[in-house]
Amino acid sequence: MDALSGLLAGPRAQGAFILRSVLSPPWSVRVEDAAPLSVVALAHGAAWVMPEAGAARCLSPGSVALMRGPAPYTFADTPSTPVRTVVRPGPHRTTPSGQHLREVVDLGPRTWGNDVPRDATVMLIGKYQMTGEVSNRLLRALPPVLVLPHDPQRPIDPVGLLAEEVVREEPGQQVVLDRLLDLLLVTSLRAWFAQAGTGAPAWYRALSDPVVGRALRHLHSDPASPWTVGALASEAGVSRATLARRFTELVGQAPIAYLADWRLDMAADLLREPEVTIEAVARRVGYASASALSTAFKRERGITPQQHRARFRTRGGAEKQPP
Repeated sequence: MDALSGLLAGPRAQGAFILRSVLSPPWSVRVEDAAPLSVVALAHGAAWVMPEAGAARCLSPGSVALMRGPAPYTFADTPSTPVRTVVRPGPHRTTPSGQHLREVVDLGPRTWGNDVPRDATVMLIGKYQMTGEVSNRLLRALPPVLVLPHDPQRPIDPVGLLAEEVVREEPGQQVVLDRLLDLLLVTSLRAWFAQAGTGAPAWYRALSDPVVGRALRHLHSDPASPWTVGALASEAGVSRATLARRFTELVGQAPIAYLADWRLDMAADLLREPEVTIEAVARRVGYASASALSTAFKRERGITPQQHRARFRTRGGAEKQPP
């Protein structure tokens, strides 16, 4: 598995909150729901996204915006429109003063808004509401707000597919929507990583280095091996000192520290699979026993593998309804 595939294999929505929002101007929605990751695709009209800190960005039809939580952000028809709606955890919609919002109405399956004129802005909103659904490694790779313009050359149109499915009510519909949300996120991330000068994480940029890239590919393809700096240096064809210095300069971590983080990220994803024992997870990512994995996991994540698995089980699978 290459480094990018390992990163993109992680997103796995379970009963995700997915909503079609239809709004006519003037409108402005501040989101304070603290979701780990939100995905908004613009199906029709125009919208602006404004992070808590940073410049406002304009979305056109087909654009996709990714917002990394828990920082709040605002969507509006124009940057100057005062906030009219606040989305709080739950999610619950209120006025800026905290009163229950009554003007937003049900416009059909998973569709809410303030009006249905022909010129309304239509947004498709998906939320990964549990940290277990998206790996910490992926969240760390993202900026607070990422906007990707529509690319008519893409072989598939996940925005169009999601727009068609979100208003349907058929057996298994939630599972279809979960997978389409994953598809939209993964294709958006892949497009972002492919762009030059995007601010991609250091480890991704280091993949192009002839020395460090080779070491990274070994770590990602075989994390369970008992790697040492010397073994990696031998595979890369350089001295231990050269690899250690170059790896730390380009990636920002020493090779073995990077490997330790990668192993725990993989373990966190594998623990979502109920049929895989913790002992098996430990051995697949390079730990001698479940106890060794538990010690490392608790030290770095603050919870045990059992607690991580239980958190995902108890909060996953239940279908979330629109507020």
